[in-house]
Amino acid sequence: MKIMEFLSKKAIVPEIKSSKKEEVIKELVEALIGSGDIEKKDYNRIIEALMSRESLGSTAIGQGVAIPHAKADCVDKLVASMGLCKKGVDFDSLDGEPVFIFFLLLAPQDSAGPHLKALARISRLLKDKYFRDSLRACADDKAIIKIIDQEDEKKI
Repeated sequence: MKIMEFLSKKAIVPEIKSSKKEEVIKELVEALIGSGDIEKKDYNRIIEALMSRESLGSTAIGQGVAIPHAKADCVDKLVASMGLCKKGVDFDSLDGEPVFIFFLLLAPQDSAGPHLKALARISRLLKDKYFRDSLRACADDKAIIKIIDQEDEKKI
């Protein structure tokens, strides 16, 4: 599974402005609304689903990475947004470090398989320090897409 199969090119935020966990999540959901991947009327339900998942345990997996994710009945296909924050955000990370790279993943309620495959794929890629550093150095969405495309081609 390639990341660009579910990451919306129009929902990449090269510089996240928010500095708090819930605000970052809202900013990434708004990017998906702006890209047309989810409907504005579903905003509150999606935020609720994501924050409910966060309350079970932080989705910040360490090494400056967080993968907030949830399933929602108002989502009809696996979709993701992505963002970078140069200054880092306290996201209750497992290693106590700030988060700089965010992948927000939404899946339909009944899609356990694709949802887990996507989470595993993102996690695997982001374990690579060179990939993380390359992403963090990106200045715009085109550079981010280029780096992800290169990794998608390599690691299948």
